[in-house]
Amino acid sequence: MNWNNWFRQIHRWLSIAFTLAVIINIIAMVREKSSVWVGLMALLPLTLLLLTGLYLFALPYATKWRGAGRSGG
Repeated sequence: MNWNNWFRQIHRWLSIAFTLAVIINIIAMVREKSSVWVGLMALLPLTLLLLTGLYLFALPYATKWRGAGRSGG
């Protein structure tokens, strides 16, 4: 498995983890037993989602830049 597919797979699993963390947070808020760690639980997957998402977003542009540099030289 190459790096791009690996990042895509991680991004998919992180989105599932983030969704579950948000659902748990909502349930805790409805039960009024919310604590700080429940609220912060979604931040770790969200941060990792941001990083992997930015990588996947920049990937097509990076391949264009690399391809243009090779063919131009």
